[in-house]
Amino acid sequence: MSDSAFNAPRLAINRVYTRRGDAGETSLVGGQRVPKDARRIEAYGTVDELNAYVGLARATLGEAAARCTALQELAPILLRVQHELFNLGSILATLPEDQHPRQPRVTGAEIERLEREIDGMNEALPRLRSFVLPGDSRLNAELHVCRTVCRRAERLLVGLARDEAIPAEAVRYLNRLSDALFVWCRWVSNVSGVAETLWEPERSATGQAVSGQKAE
Repeated sequence: MSDSAFNAPRLAINRVYTRRGDAGETSLVGGQRVPKDARRIEAYGTVDELNAYVGLARATLGEAAARCTALQELAPILLRVQHELFNLGSILATLPEDQHPRQPRVTGAEIERLEREIDGMNEALPRLRSFVLPGDSRLNAELHVCRTVCRRAERLLVGLARDEAIPAEAVRYLNRLSDALFVWCRWVSNVSGVAETLWEPERSATGQAVSGQKAE
């Protein structure tokens, strides 16, 4: 028997389309046919969306690391997270009665790893005096997009958990991942020497009108 914690994927993708989903239904891992807009499908579909955005950020990171090699520290972390998100999607696509003990999933180990990485990177960051605005760099902005999609996935899982059984680690993982993404947004700006843009309420049109300032 293999010492691996999870079973290897057993897939044979020979055809891209099957026409089975034309009526608005899709299959869970156990074979059950469910509507494509079911809450479970929406939940793991959003996890898949998050994975795609993390991949986009990882591609941008590769380009940015050519100019700032210190950013390379984040590359293997993002790649690992993509694998973990696929594991999360696997377990969410499976009803509890069909889950196998060695089926890919997220566990406490993934959550603890994120917590250690959050603490390690956050130690080097300056304290915040306000909320930060996305967009200090392309990579910063893309990681913020990842963070907000992660929060949406978390909200969907919380809603799903009211009606169906899902592993408790699933919500915890997404909650911690969104925190990690926020720290990574700040970390890439700090490492790149890019100043953060902080939220200033008085820079709104109302605030500028009252103070007599002109918009920059």
